[in-house]
Amino acid sequence: MAWNTAAGGMIAADAPVSERTAFIRKTYLHLGGAVLAFIALEAALLNSSLAQPLVRTMLGGRMSWLFVLGAFMVIGWVADRWARSASSPAMQYLGLGLYVVAEAIIMLPLLYVAAYFSKDPNIIAKAGVLTGLVFVGLTGTVFFTRRDFSWLRPALMVAGFAALGLIVVSILFGFTLGTLFAAVMVVVAAGYILYYTSNVLHHYPVGSHVAAALTLFSSVALLFWYLLRIFMDRR
Repeated sequence: MAWNTAAGGMIAADAPVSERTAFIRKTYLHLGGAVLAFIALEAALLNSSLAQPLVRTMLGGRMSWLFVLGAFMVIGWVADRWARSASSPAMQYLGLGLYVVAEAIIMLPLLYVAAYFSKDPNIIAKAGVLTGLVFVGLTGTVFFTRRDFSWLRPALMVAGFAALGLIVVSILFGFTLGTLFAAVMVVVAAGYILYYTSNVLHHYPVGSHVAAALTLFSSVALLFWYLLRIFMDRR
């Protein structure tokens, strides 16, 4: 989505050092806040009486999960639009909050199975730590090299549509995509982290830290999902 730089402010790469530094700091503070909010909300859901009925409803049938995925995509699009609002900071935070809630809900079935049916009590923590390490490594790569990874966008779009198609087909015909697919999606998620991180440095306006945090959070959540799937498949 193209930015209105007149409304959103100067591109971070062209801004004075102090403004660029402040923008980057705000972006990652908001990303950290989104991650903490997600952890708190997910923990509350997993330990509530709502967890089991919610999971049963979401996984009640093939069409149920397709509906959940479709609703998540629509909500994600709306949240991103709100987070990019140049005229309303309140709308930006509402978009980020909405996306965090949507991620917490769609991840609930996977985390529920991992928390209550896995033989490894630390499986979620392991996936979370590895996600953090990979994210830090990829982020450091972009910041140290200063490379612009916007050239990844076409490949990521193709990979995203192909993955979505495979997921829909697997749901409709009742087969499992398996560990290999999860490993490929980890690579795709890593690509998104590189792409969005370079956008923070080179393409986002200095006033768009909330929207930037949302995109980074989405890539972190995608990475965590598939790393956890790999850990669970190995068990």
